[in-house]
Amino acid sequence: MIILKNREEKLKMKESNRIVALVLKEIEKKIKPGVKTIDLDKFAEELIRKEGAVPGFKGYLGYPATLCISIDEEIVHGIPSERKLKEGEIVSIDVGTIKDGFYGDGARTYAVGEIDESGKKLMETTEKSLYIGIEKAIPGNRLSDISNAIQTHIESEGFSVVRDFVGHGIGRNLHEDPQIPNYGDPGMGPVIREGMTFAIEPMVCEGKSWKTKILPDGWTAVCEDGSRAAHFEHTIFINAEGPEILTVA
Repeated sequence: MIILKNREEKLKMKESNRIVALVLKEIEKKIKPGVKTIDLDKFAEELIRKEGAVPGFKGYLGYPATLCISIDEEIVHGIPSERKLKEGEIVSIDVGTIKDGFYGDGARTYAVGEIDESGKKLMETTEKSLYIGIEKAIPGNRLSDISNAIQTHIESEGFSVVRDFVGHGIGRNLHEDPQIPNYGDPGMGPVIREGMTFAIEPMVCEGKSWKTKILPDGWTAVCEDGSRAAHFEHTIFINAEGPEILTVA
């Protein structure tokens, strides 16, 4: 069941997602070679709590940290640790918050120092596909119109769309109906309506294969072929006139 939100609920979601966007903005200043991922996690938790929210991921299904930090071939759910970032890596950071009973959720991929052209193209393509998908999130369209737009752009640039992880509805729960794949034929699934709230999040492997595997830690998902991955995510609210991005600082 897809839960529609009213204006008051939308305002609460704007606040929880504002904090997500603030974390992603501020943490960019700390992305540099030599920084430990656990220190990024500590910074994020302190900022979230300072803003009157609590981490949305910490303890969720047993997840041990505030951020998911995924480096190079890691797609999502990388656990912060003593690992230090290195020049030339790309790092995806996914953050969730809870405030006044509502979740915020967003992600970005960052360059660590100078990266190669293929890495830049991977990041740019993934981010652009997010906005192309969001443009399709208008009342009257079908859910898979979002999915198809994302897939079409990513594959046109020679990359692969991850299929084992998807976007989702969001609100009082981190994961609500519907699931939003980043691939598929257009014109399928529920009709998009005013009041729906989605976390849209294309995840992309640099190689030709979209297949993934989970590392022994039980959380970290990687591209099976060892290629790098990028991940961008916004939470949006569907207004009568179209989508509104809530993850803005």
